[in-house]
Amino acid sequence: MIFNLFAKADSNPRAGEIGFEELRQVVESDASAIVDVREPHEFAGGHIAGAVNLPLSQFDPARLPKGRPLVIHCQSGMRSAAALSQTLKAGISDVRHYAGGMKDWRARGGAIVK
Repeated sequence: MIFNLFAKADSNPRAGEIGFEELRQVVESDASAIVDVREPHEFAGGHIAGAVNLPLSQFDPARLPKGRPLVIHCQSGMRSAAALSQTLKAGISDVRHYAGGMKDWRARGGAIVK
């Protein structure tokens, strides 16, 4: 089952990464909450279906969706790595980071909605 992709992450951000195929499966099955930490204008230009926008510039782990595993991403992985670190420090461990971000998602043909 897909939830095994969300074994608890530790404080090492690389331990919390998820790859394209895993994320594609998660999106198709609605197995987690997808959190896009890009700015609103970037999000409006295209995002992963079902994603919620919580910009890193205003990021607060307390505002993350509750009750489901999380996947955090941005444009190229830098902002989402910072958000992952903040999330782990807040004691939330059922979280993954899509390091390739929207740049990788688009390049691999991942579905985008506007």
